[in-house]
Amino acid sequence: MGKVVTFGEIMLRLAPNGYYRFFQDDQLQATFGGGEANVAVSLANYGLDSVYVTKLPGHAIGQAAVNALRYFGVDTSEIVRGGDRVGIYFLEKGASQRGSVCIYDRAHSAIAEAAKDDFDWDKIFDGAEWFHFTGITPALGGNLPEICKAACEAAHKKGVTVSCDLNYRGKLWTREEARKVMTELCKYVDVCISNEEDAKDVFGIEAEDTDIYGGKLNKDGYKSVARQLMEKFGFKKVAITLRTSISASDNDWAGMLYDGKEYCFSREYHLRIVDRVGGGDSFGGGLIYALTNDYPTQDAIDFAVAASALKHSVEGDFNRMTVAEVKKLAGGDASGRVQR
Repeated sequence: MGKVVTFGEIMLRLAPNGYYRFFQDDQLQATFGGGEANVAVSLANYGLDSVYVTKLPGHAIGQAAVNALRYFGVDTSEIVRGGDRVGIYFLEKGASQRGSVCIYDRAHSAIAEAAKDDFDWDKIFDGAEWFHFTGITPALGGNLPEICKAACEAAHKKGVTVSCDLNYRGKLWTREEARKVMTELCKYVDVCISNEEDAKDVFGIEAEDTDIYGGKLNKDGYKSVARQLMEKFGFKKVAITLRTSISASDNDWAGMLYDGKEYCFSREYHLRIVDRVGGGDSFGGGLIYALTNDYPTQDAIDFAVAASALKHSVEGDFNRMTVAEVKKLAGGDASGRVQR
């Protein structure tokens, strides 16, 4: 099995303890996370050869980010060193009817100011089977839209499967900017991952009879969304996560995978959330693992959704679950009983 390469920004995550509001006490927990880095960690935990590509400063904070990835067995040999700062995000975890809040401080980070010649994609993709990025990375601006395109072109040339999580972030760019850039990048994508909002925000494709803020999802409506995305871009597969938000603490969670022939839905899990951030990334990691191991469509979506359901019980961005734990849940054991 070839290596899986992911590309994006890893950030310093600063969060109050527990469910405190910002500066309700005088401590912030410092960890690391970021969309594609979270996927890389999941894949390393599942035993895959997981390579993470980014640019980080050579100082102690940049090295701490590298070390956080190395702890999980992620290959960091292709990380470029340079620039002045590591991006930061502040997270206030929500509870009950109070939603979580993310505040970004990532302007002028090392990766945001990267140059096209920082990355030798032909070398990076030697022996690679899969390349994954998200819509967050080109949204950082600068040269990153062109760098992402160069990566996709190199991957396509080498026959590497390309996946993209649309991951629209309204705090980083407008819908018009996202649509222009992602329309170009999606020409190279084989597997598209979206949530119940992204397809609408980026491409104006939405499910009928759905009110995400009112907690109403018409799951059958997402068959049309998946089909339209596939028809527009020629994707080989489209995966959509389906989150019904009852409150910040309680969500119903499921997913759908469309392979051009059949629409496969996972079972739905009721989640009591410990930490929601990274939930979508853990879905992506689970899906990539399943597809690189040739899981049938139904089994692949079941594994991905189970992986993500478990992540919601784990503090921090990174999913710390094993293949055996995910398979156990996907197989129907959702009791949460103590393991003795």
